[in-house]
Amino acid sequence: MLRVALTGAITRATARSAVVAAPRSAVVAQRFYSSGHEEESYESFSERYVKFFDGVDDLFELQRGLNNCFAYDLVPSVAVIEAALKASRRVNDFPTSVRIFEGIEDKVENKKQYQEYLDELAPIRKELGIETKNELGF
Repeated sequence: MLRVALTGAITRATARSAVVAAPRSAVVAQRFYSSGHEEESYESFSERYVKFFDGVDDLFELQRGLNNCFAYDLVPSVAVIEAALKASRRVNDFPTSVRIFEGIEDKVENKKQYQEYLDELAPIRKELGIETKNELGF
């Protein structure tokens, strides 16, 4: 009796698995190259990040945007930096404001360029009360 029940269960399981198995299609290899992207101009880059920083509402988004912005092989424009500084003020994070200037100092080629950024951003720094790391004594 057990033999008949066991044989019937095995037969049903084999039949069921045969019905479920379907032929599979071949996998097609596909390559994704980074050269397929369009070149972005400096103006469109600046415009994109100004728009991004104008819409930032929390610290995570601000820091993510800054990481992405400074990851490129260029120094962000004054308009982008100004928008980022206003965003850091909006989310009430003073340390990020100071770090923005540290990022600029690392990105520029020499001290003269850094000083030009400081001079250009002097009005917004005064308005928001932002000092550089050196001015804070570090």
